[in-house]
Amino acid sequence: MKIIPLSEGTFTIDKTKHFVPFDENEHSLKDRPSGSLLVEIQPFVVITSKDIILLDTGLGFERNGILQLHHNLMNVGINPSEVTKVLMSHLHKDHAGAVGIERDGLGARLSLPNAKYYVQRTELVYAFEKGFPSFIQEELECLRNNEQAVLLEGSGIIDEYIRYEVSGAHSPHHQVFWVKEAGEIIFFGGDEAPQLQQMKHRFVAKYDYNGKKAMELRQKWWEQGAKEKWTFLFYHDVKHPLWTFQ
Repeated sequence: MKIIPLSEGTFTIDKTKHFVPFDENEHSLKDRPSGSLLVEIQPFVVITSKDIILLDTGLGFERNGILQLHHNLMNVGINPSEVTKVLMSHLHKDHAGAVGIERDGLGARLSLPNAKYYVQRTELVYAFEKGFPSFIQEELECLRNNEQAVLLEGSGIIDEYIRYEVSGAHSPHHQVFWVKEAGEIIFFGGDEAPQLQQMKHRFVAKYDYNGKKAMELRQKWWEQGAKEKWTFLFYHDVKHPLWTFQ
């Protein structure tokens, strides 16, 4: 399998939930509001023998009038129409911002025209119940009543080689994924395994729905990953997009 990080850049985020670009050559974290977190925004492409898979979709920002997700895909030689599966850990705006794309005032359509989008049904319902600022309902409307959207119920298997599990620690209906092919295992933990340092240290994050459960899951996954030689994909890690146990 081939893994391609699609970095959208580094940002700070504070209690306002606004993502503000951060350049370490120009900015200082101490000048940002108290409690600001420094995060990368980084969807991933995983190319298997069967699929071109996208893991989460990024912020949905544009560059020169082009959706940044599309720009980043084309930069690595992938036409957006070639993506076949989109696996969504959850629908917070920094992970699901590029789910849809506007159609000249006609509302949003799914941004990847030939892909199936795999989303927990309860997560989609929850997103519309809670709304802004964590969820942007207008961007998610195109997932409702859409043949391309596969609404999952609980944990299971997709096409015999992708396993998903409802973990429910960062948000109530969060899910994580394992992609297994030819003896290789790739793990994507979304916001429950967002950075390398969080896997190595015991701590409870205030921003998690159930911080204690998230901590325990990270420990479990890290230990199992070490035994089974997983490759971890870290969506919010500025320095370490992935980590493979040898």
